[in-house]
Amino acid sequence: MSEWKFRRFWQDAALVDLPDGWQVVLDGKPVNTPGKLPLVLPTLPLGQAVVAEWDAVDEVVNPGAMPLTRAANTAIERVTPQFDGVAAMLADYGGTDLLSYRADRQEALRREQAAAWDPLLDWAGDVLGARLVVTGGVIPVAQDPAAIRALAGHVTALDVWGLTALHELVTLSGSLVLGLAVLHGRLSANDAHGLARLDEAYQARIWGPDEEAEAAAEARRRAMADAERLWQLSRPA
Repeated sequence: MSEWKFRRFWQDAALVDLPDGWQVVLDGKPVNTPGKLPLVLPTLPLGQAVVAEWDAVDEVVNPGAMPLTRAANTAIERVTPQFDGVAAMLADYGGTDLLSYRADRQEALRREQAAAWDPLLDWAGDVLGARLVVTGGVIPVAQDPAAIRALAGHVTALDVWGLTALHELVTLSGSLVLGLAVLHGRLSANDAHGLARLDEAYQARIWGPDEEAEAAAEARRRAMADAERLWQLSRPA
């Protein structure tokens, strides 16, 4: 039996202005999330970008080609009802942030990490009020509770759409500092991705690139760029 596919049935994708946001409609009929909740976006730019994804569908709907629609579904169905839990999970990354852990046996890599990551940790201390401790190796190091509280405050201050974007940036990079740096405009998502894979890139220079690893890294880069775009488009005018 062939797999069922969701095929294009509509002629026109558009937006309807509602009191609580912008509803996506197909031929005038409201679109719902997979869980049957209204697909309503918080800003006109984000709504227009989501409509463009539906307009771009040829014959069969491919969710992989609709990253903003998928992110909106996640924000509405999963992050909204679990906001506190998602925020707490992301805040926990501050205690084991990637940027705090440096190579302990490869001096050249450790120098690269210091040159690339120390400015971000300085920024976190100066701007976010969270100065993190650096250590060598992977054994957990205790961080100042005040720094962790400061980072958590920046996470919980986000709205649902910002938290959805931050979730992707943090879980894909392993760094809460890098994720917040993207939201604050300190870094682009592409730059954050590059900083997150310093170790991987270093090993590739020594041993040669691995096609499978490179493909996975590129997928993470695109996903982080999509999260950055969600953040930018969902900001109030």
